[in-house]
Amino acid sequence: MFAWRLRLARFAARSLDLLAAFGIRILFALARSLGADRAADLGGFLARNLGPLFPAHRTAKDNIRRAFPGISAAEVKRITHEAWDNLGRTAAEYAHLDTLINFDPDNPDAGNVEISGIDHFEALRDDGKPGIIFAGHFANWELPAICAARYGLEATAVFRAPNAIAVAKAIHEVRSQTMGGLEAARQGAAFAMQGVLERGGHLGMLIDQHFTRGVIVDFMGRPALTNPVLAKFAKRFECPVHGVRVVRLPGRRFRLELTPPLDLPRDANGEIDVPGAMQAMTRVVEGWLRDNPEQWLWMHRRWRPKLTGEKLEE
Repeated sequence: MFAWRLRLARFAARSLDLLAAFGIRILFALARSLGADRAADLGGFLARNLGPLFPAHRTAKDNIRRAFPGISAAEVKRITHEAWDNLGRTAAEYAHLDTLINFDPDNPDAGNVEISGIDHFEALRDDGKPGIIFAGHFANWELPAICAARYGLEATAVFRAPNAIAVAKAIHEVRSQTMGGLEAARQGAAFAMQGVLERGGHLGMLIDQHFTRGVIVDFMGRPALTNPVLAKFAKRFECPVHGVRVVRLPGRRFRLELTPPLDLPRDANGEIDVPGAMQAMTRVVEGWLRDNPEQWLWMHRRWRPKLTGEKLEE
């Protein structure tokens, strides 16, 4: 009886995955047919109106109140409204990652992408050393990896695959056509990441989400757990560490900003201090968040009650 139920459950799971895969293909085809601009407008419209119906909306509002104590209800509403809009646009733009940006490395002032810190891109590309680039879920966070590939910067993007298999496959297919190296965050991924740096390549990774086995950092005045792997590699390879963020601009434009290499804190032996290094990177992300709170992914449970020891009022 148990074996029969198990086979039935597996069959149902495969059937749902196939149905989801078909649905994702249809949505991607629809977004393609609309064009990047209209697809983004539709995605933003749907997310603005449907997002507040989901539990993630409560998470977003709680996060905003944690990050900005004393914020008005009207401002919470504005930020969540615009954050849903940004998320919807980003989701719709996945179908257009290969054509979304018009970026020419030989003429960076043309097209729909502005680059700030172009000299740092060039240094990373030409110094013959490994390098680390951290980022956060701002605007369309896929764009740095696309621009790096077009700029000739050998970079491997470390990503967390979506839980839904069909969605993960669809996104990976699009990413593989537009970016350089890709490495899923999974068991054993650290060995692949180490290999990238040993070959003189560059690692890019988002560091603004909860990581259960992480180190504690102060983020917006509250403790949060973050993945320490980039700091560990910085310590081992003594390589430059830069931050990169994307800002969504009016008129279907984006701005990419690459920071100078961070001066990371060191211990008594002169080696990079891992918790201190992650705190330094987090401070950069915090500055980005204060600049553009409406373009961050507030729907993720970044702060956990076991660390903060707080409960927000209704």
